[in-house]
Amino acid sequence: MRTTSRPRRAAVAAVAVLAASTLLLTACSSSSDKGGSDDANAKITLNVGDFGTFGYVEAGLYDEYMAAHPNITIKYQTTQDGQKYWDALTTHLGSGSGLADIQAVEVGYIAQATNTLGDKFVDLGKTDGINASNWLPWKSKQATTPSGSMIGLGTDIGPMAICYRTDLFQQAGLPTDREQVGKLWAGDWAKFVETGQQYQKNAPAGTFFTDSASGLFNAVLSAQPEQYSDASGKLVYKTSAGVKKAWDLAVSASQAKISAGLRQFQDPWNAAVANAKFAAVVCPSWMTSSLSKYGGEAGKGKWDVAAAPVASNWGGAFLTVPKAGKHIKEAAALAAWLTAPEQQAKVFTKVGNLPSTVGGLQQPAVQGAKLEYFNNAPTGQIFAASATSIQPVPIGEQDGNVKTIITDNGILDIEEHGTDPAKAWDNVTKLVDDKTGH
Repeated sequence: MRTTSRPRRAAVAAVAVLAASTLLLTACSSSSDKGGSDDANAKITLNVGDFGTFGYVEAGLYDEYMAAHPNITIKYQTTQDGQKYWDALTTHLGSGSGLADIQAVEVGYIAQATNTLGDKFVDLGKTDGINASNWLPWKSKQATTPSGSMIGLGTDIGPMAICYRTDLFQQAGLPTDREQVGKLWAGDWAKFVETGQQYQKNAPAGTFFTDSASGLFNAVLSAQPEQYSDASGKLVYKTSAGVKKAWDLAVSASQAKISAGLRQFQDPWNAAVANAKFAAVVCPSWMTSSLSKYGGEAGKGKWDVAAAPVASNWGGAFLTVPKAGKHIKEAAALAAWLTAPEQQAKVFTKVGNLPSTVGGLQQPAVQGAKLEYFNNAPTGQIFAASATSIQPVPIGEQDGNVKTIITDNGILDIEEHGTDPAKAWDNVTKLVDDKTGH
């Protein structure tokens, strides 16, 4: 994952056409039927723009919705790079053209959407059948503007676990039972790094304990009460105790050579998963789909899931309806249906995206979920238990940008080029200053 988005899983349905050459659908702009057609049977096309793996195709939700609404055709476009997706989306929001009827927004950018772009989106809190209390309180709050408009419907959250290779753990002399593995680092991310150092002493040739120090940074920071911004939205990353702790642990993992130094979800990370080149990965619920996809049949049953050191959230998103869309009423109805508990449960069983609705987390399909690929680990219980323990933290408008710069231009620079950490941090602060003016 490029720290601002989830990985994309390629899937194409015959009725859901993917435009390969553009970042956002360009068929939608202002139209006279924004409130919905007077003819309920009029043929319309709803365009959906998202990034990463939302799971709607994999779970067959678009097909299901179209079968129940014969007058509606859904077309979608998925962009792999979340940063490029967001940059393009803000450009199109500014011009009021080139927008899909539904646009996804990643949690790292939701504060920017609510604070400076809120007037560009429909207040979905006023849509029939939508109640903010349906979502976890901190989730719905994230998508609410200062004036009280709820501009986004929560799709998923990313409670943390650790996915690990039982075969590599065994070869390195570590326990393989998920309960015992979780005890290795319970309560402290520093213990995770220590376990990595222990693994590396007896590591199978050519393998590393974990895939990425950047991934570790995101996980550690996600559990900290102070992150990039304070409660007022002011950037405080330079003095943040949480950022310092996450940075120091990520740097220590890199310098201890327990990290493979890979850029997640891009080659050669994909190949490293397939060839079992790392033994453990910080694993939000949505990541299980990528590991099983790239691990293939050779990895089936060799992966397992253990509790993370500390409960935290990494990732998640929202569905919004831009005011400049063509079919606002119908788009809001589709967004509400896609994010309802029953549909969120279906997505979880297919791709591991954990529901952000209270009802979704309580669905039997979630609570009883086990992943055969991961040695039948009770992933529903593991991730849902983590979700209920997550504490809300302030999110600022520039958090997504700062996050990307720290991981992609700071930690990866250390990993890939051996840059001195002090110099890498100095580069980070200069880039953030240039990008954000702070």
